Amino acid sequence: MNPSLADATILMVDDTPANLHVLIDYLDDTGYNLLVATNGHLALERARSNTPDLILLDVLMPGLNGFETCRRLKADPVTANIPVIFMTALSEPHDKLEGFQAGGVDYITKPIEHAEVLARIKTHLTLRRLQLALASANEELERRVKARTAELEHAMEEIRALKNKLEAENVELRKELDFSTQYGSIVGASPALHAVVEKIEMVAPTEANVLIIGPSGTGKELVAHEIHKRSSRADGPLIKVNCACIPRELYESEFFGHVKGAFTGAVQSRLGRFAAADGGTLFLDEVGEIPLDLQSKLLRVLQEGTYERVGEEKTREVDVRIIAATNRDLAVESQEGRFRADLYYRLNVFPIAVPALVERLEDVPLLAAYFMERKAHRLGLPAAPALTARHIQQLQSYTWPGNIRELQNAVERAMIRSRLTGHLSFDDMGLLGEAHAAAAAPGAPHAAPVTSPAPGEVWSEEQMEAFVRENVRRALEKAEGRIRGPGGAAELLGVKPTTLASRLKSMGLG
Repeated sequence: MNPSLADATILMVDDTPANLHVLIDYLDDTGYNLLVATNGHLALERARSNTPDLILLDVLMPGLNGFETCRRLKADPVTANIPVIFMTALSEPHDKLEGFQAGGVDYITKPIEHAEVLARIKTHLTLRRLQLALASANEELERRVKARTAELEHAMEEIRALKNKLEAENVELRKELDFSTQYGSIVGASPALHAVVEKIEMVAPTEANVLIIGPSGTGKELVAHEIHKRSSRADGPLIKVNCACIPRELYESEFFGHVKGAFTGAVQSRLGRFAAADGGTLFLDEVGEIPLDLQSKLLRVLQEGTYERVGEEKTREVDVRIIAATNRDLAVESQEGRFRADLYYRLNVFPIAVPALVERLEDVPLLAAYFMERKAHRLGLPAAPALTARHIQQLQSYTWPGNIRELQNAVERAMIRSRLTGHLSFDDMGLLGEAHAAAAAPGAPHAAPVTSPAPGEVWSEEQMEAFVRENVRRALEKAEGRIRGPGGAAELLGVKPTTLASRLKSMGLG
């Protein structure tokens, strides 16, 4: 079904008839086809039999509540892609979080306003229509490729010539798709990425704090940039703070600034990051690394908009929007006392989960082509090399534990080699890459762990780099992602936290 804004079908679910009458009054003259259900079970039946274009779903219903109804809708292939907007009087952040985790795309707080419900319905019907249009375009693209392949099979006598021509056409088609699937600096066309883009569009115009969640190297900073760029603060500064790289004793000065002579080494006054971000956005990267005893001072400025510089009694006001990012589960951290629960809820007004690259492998060819276009000029190449079907198969068979940063490094290495060999090759993505690719292949034996050179064997620099990288990855895994503190990865490796943070960045793991 391809919904338009005129003839879309909307299923309204509420156990209170008066609420349904209000919705019907709001929507009666819009031209939408309206369906109603008074409980969760009836909603599931009508959604399967009528396949509406959008569902307005009450949360508090007897028996099967709205959250569980939404989970069942998303678990059914017939109804999984229908956008669900929750309607409820619940307005706590954890209620909204549960709604989004259940699969909802939006949240309307009762009492419902006429203009608000119409605007949100129109927005999500438009997004749904664009998603379906993109899927239809992809199907048409596949049809054209198949038709062209059939023509070439009849026209070409040499198998190698046929293969080369098909690969060249495949490259051009993928480039066309690449240029049509870039959202600012975010590249991709997967459903997982579209979900992120939808949430950026939803939250960017607001003043809500945003918590970006996802593994290292997935592009959380790019998401923060796109939110800022599309906000009312776009003309103001976007100030980034990497909380994992700040020495513990300098956190307060880094955030709030200090006056000259406030402590040893304070030879001149400093504004601090909050003052620098006044009127704009402050991006707190790796916010989970802030020491627990210093989190209360951050919470105060978020709640009251005031702070004092180190060594100064004057209270200053500041107007900033906070976007935070983390690769840790702060909900669990707060439950176990490693992160303040009140700070977590203050930051987690609107969460955006950025998927790992392995969850959006269909975007790997688009990202690889994008990186090659950017690197070609810097490497002195007249044009970016062409990606073949074999290249794409190799790149999509790897699990990319380092996510987008690792893919970018792999592409750059392959392009550097291509300057000497004359052709692009991903046959050797490094020792770790081969191990992961072998483990990911169907029926492949378990890959041997990276250990040390055998007696008399000499390892290349690339193999040594892979060994060090794997050792750092294991330390992070054992420390559950923590860099500093007792039992942190830095302590396990016997290095300073700042040294490890720099090493992670250079390896594409930070």
